[in-house]
Amino acid sequence: MHIGIDIIEIDRIASVLKKHPTRFLEKIFTSYEINYCRGRPAQLAARFASKEATMKALGTGIRGVGWKEVEVQRHPGGKPYIILHGRAKIRAEKMHIQSIELSISHSKNLATAIVHMAS
Repeated sequence: MHIGIDIIEIDRIASVLKKHPTRFLEKIFTSYEINYCRGRPAQLAARFASKEATMKALGTGIRGVGWKEVEVQRHPGGKPYIILHGRAKIRAEKMHIQSIELSISHSKNLATAIVHMAS
């Protein structure tokens, strides 16, 4: 079992988004995530926290995998889930990860995510 958790201030994401919108979005988020979030800071913050929590669960931190190698999508019913690409996927395979569960939430000021990986 591997667990990662992250929390971030939504204003921090809003500030970066305001200063460097295109560069920030293209560096951190996949086209699916950008289209889903439509520039909404709370949604972007929740996905940012999800990516960091996933990297922590993988044991790599932000240096071990690229931001876009961890993608947050949604099932038709709305439940978010993680798709791994590139180095993140290879790392999970080496760890014999069989399932990844994601829970995200946000309030007015904060977004949080927890990731549980099981082998």
